[in-house]
Amino acid sequence: MDSEVALLKALAEPTRLRLAVLLALNGETCVCQLAEALAAPQFRVSRHLGILRACGLVEARREGTWMHYRLASPSTKFAKCLQDCFGDCL
Repeated sequence: MDSEVALLKALAEPTRLRLAVLLALNGETCVCQLAEALAAPQFRVSRHLGILRACGLVEARREGTWMHYRLASPSTKFAKCLQDCFGDCL
């Protein structure tokens, strides 16, 4: 139950929830595009993505100087249900 609590705590912040929804809808996305979509500074978006990475919701890939993020493969049924909801409900 601890991993579910950590995941919900991470998603309780509106910016992180928006990032999760953007990644669900768009797939792998560059941090610069996410920052532009949210009209937020890149450093702030990167910080929020780091929190989502720490709880296992997103994965990152470096391409040159850019980081690309995508939703991680869900490790639990709960995570799968949440990820489905990002694309379908939000």
